[in-house]
Amino acid sequence: MERFSRSAWAICLGLALWLTASAGVYAVAGSQQAAPDNTKTNQRDKQPTAPTAAQQKDNAGDRELTQRIRQSITQDKSLSTYARNIKIVTQNGMVTLRGPVRSEDEKKAIDAKANEIAGNTHVKNELEIAPAKSDSKSKPAKSQ
Repeated sequence: MERFSRSAWAICLGLALWLTASAGVYAVAGSQQAAPDNTKTNQRDKQPTAPTAAQQKDNAGDRELTQRIRQSITQDKSLSTYARNIKIVTQNGMVTLRGPVRSEDEKKAIDAKANEIAGNTHVKNELEIAPAKSDSKSKPAKSQ
């Protein structure tokens, strides 16, 4: 019985040490990343003139236009995930493109697709080029 309790204590102690060490590693890794700051984007989206997906009309023409543009974008596998997930808001035949893309080429490609489907004078391009993500795996961890 004494042997069992020693083994149980040893396992509990080992588990506690492992959990403490794991928490420390995650704390160090998490401290290297800055918290996302969407303040400018949120302020822009609060403007009453900025169209949002919730404001899109529920008429068949606007829905169909949005669907055709979305299909054209998602079928282009050369576009990044960012680009394929942009917001497309159509109100009375006027299309607004919003969200981040990875490059100027993606911005132009999406704009061209939307203009081809909706018409050159019916597209407002508000796409933004997102900054490149830093590769945290290539950075050495800071030692304490």
